[in-house]
Amino acid sequence: MPEYKESKLFASVPVNRAIVKLAVPAVLSQIILVAYNMADTLFIGLTGSDSMITAVTICMPAFMFLSAFSNLFGIGGGSAISRMLGKKDPQTASRISSFAFWACVLVTVLYALGSYLLADPFVDLLGGRHPEVHGLAKEYLFWTVTCFGLCASVSTLLSHLVRSEGHALQASIGIMFGGVMNILLDPLFMFVILPPGHEILGAAVATSLSNLLAVLYYLVFILTISRKNKTILSIHPGSIRLSGKIIGEIFISGLPACLMTLFENISFMILDNLMQINGIVMQAGLGVAKKINMLSHSIVRGVTQGVLPLIAYNYGSRDHKRMYSAFYRSASASCILALICMAAYLLFSRFFVGLFIQSESDSILYGAQFLRLLCIGCPFSALAYAIISFFQATKQGGKALLVALSRKGWLDIPLMFILQRIDPVRGIVSATPIADVLCCILAVVLFLFFVRALKLERIVLSDPDTDLQP
Repeated sequence: MPEYKESKLFASVPVNRAIVKLAVPAVLSQIILVAYNMADTLFIGLTGSDSMITAVTICMPAFMFLSAFSNLFGIGGGSAISRMLGKKDPQTASRISSFAFWACVLVTVLYALGSYLLADPFVDLLGGRHPEVHGLAKEYLFWTVTCFGLCASVSTLLSHLVRSEGHALQASIGIMFGGVMNILLDPLFMFVILPPGHEILGAAVATSLSNLLAVLYYLVFILTISRKNKTILSIHPGSIRLSGKIIGEIFISGLPACLMTLFENISFMILDNLMQINGIVMQAGLGVAKKINMLSHSIVRGVTQGVLPLIAYNYGSRDHKRMYSAFYRSASASCILALICMAAYLLFSRFFVGLFIQSESDSILYGAQFLRLLCIGCPFSALAYAIISFFQATKQGGKALLVALSRKGWLDIPLMFILQRIDPVRGIVSATPIADVLCCILAVVLFLFFVRALKLERIVLSDPDTDLQP
């Protein structure tokens, strides 16, 4: 194994300090990520056009599908890499990184090609059937997904892989660098370089270039530490060779994160389509409320994704005491942060929405109402996220998948159609926090069963003659 100090972070650094070193950079990068996702909406909002705001917000699911692919191979591969480092098997860890990189590239290219060939029906499916919205959304989709979607997917993938061996700060710097560049390039392209009326194109080009710069940062970083023999990461196609068992582990760990992201955005697509019948004003308000509510979820994801390698490493090395300590402390931090966000949204919902909608449109009022409904689920989804991440780190892919699909897919989508009959506007939005509560209950139950099963396994391993029968 290469001699680098980051492995000590997983094995021997005090748990609180390890969590801070892993989670804080990840949280900061997620906040910047949300900021640059919001930047397009914020600057578009300066135009006072509900059509432009709607066009950008309905494209969010299509853009976030790229995150699903990077999560599949990034979280799946990263979790497997950390476990292999815990087992002192750096060669397999290196092969995993190469497989994850090229598999992500292949899937993303196929998705980008499909988005180009089926652009019109895809935009309609996203909720862009309105004539004033369709063309704008199609233009934004072309640049951010078809042309530069590979950059968005690979930059997120590389952040997961770099973090998996302990380079938490460097993993987060790449995301933050891309986010800051997007925030700087947005007004430059929207209001300086391009003429008035081309704000959507300017936002799309700025986002695309910022993702390209983030990819270049990661490639340079990996090449630099590789020359110093301080990494096991490899993107060389010749080192892809892996057993079916290891590939299976990657998919088992990564599939829940992938499907959770996919169904989360399918859920948003259905939400946009159901809200579409109520008019552009409500659709614009909902789009802004969803983006603001993303901040809480992204902070929690930063904590859970940052700590995932620590949990996975100690699961691989069978240091269960340290593994549980990392989980309980990081989960508590996630829930506290989510509660703070929920309180802020409830108290200052109109203020937050007003930052993105500069006109006197009623979309501000609807956005504030929708934000107050959505944020109720924040602390519940925080605990569910933490448990899903724990299951991914400990090879409990089935449990992670069950919880992930329950939160987005099996629960919230049917609830939207049911509650729509009760209240055509607020009922649809209320499905999200209700699903968060139910999903949290399921996650806690599954976690308690896992803890009991692992305890019994340890008893058997320490004393094979122990009789566990009552």
